Amino acid sequence: MTPIGLLTLTLQIPGCTSLKQKRSRVKPFLTRLHREFNLSVAEAGALDSWGESIVVGVMIGNNGSFMMSELEKVVRFCSKAFPDLEIIDHRIEII
Repeated sequence: MTPIGLLTLTLQIPGCTSLKQKRSRVKPFLTRLHREFNLSVAEAGALDSWGESIVVGVMIGNNGSFMMSELEKVVRFCSKAFPDLEIIDHRIEII
């Protein structure tokens, strides 16, 4: 069976005062993750919250341990490349 890597990030977005402002900060984040890591990503939770977002990324491959290390790289990249989006929780699963 082909393993599937699932990354769930809970983000705090300080300073947002509207959903429009939130989208303007989350959308470039999603685009960059897709481009840098070939990761399928979407905002999947806290859609009506101004200051929080739940982002899910999925990766399919043939080596579960490789995907685990790649998804850990994604978390580190997010912390460095987007300091204005604070990761308050993350979960990595290989299914």
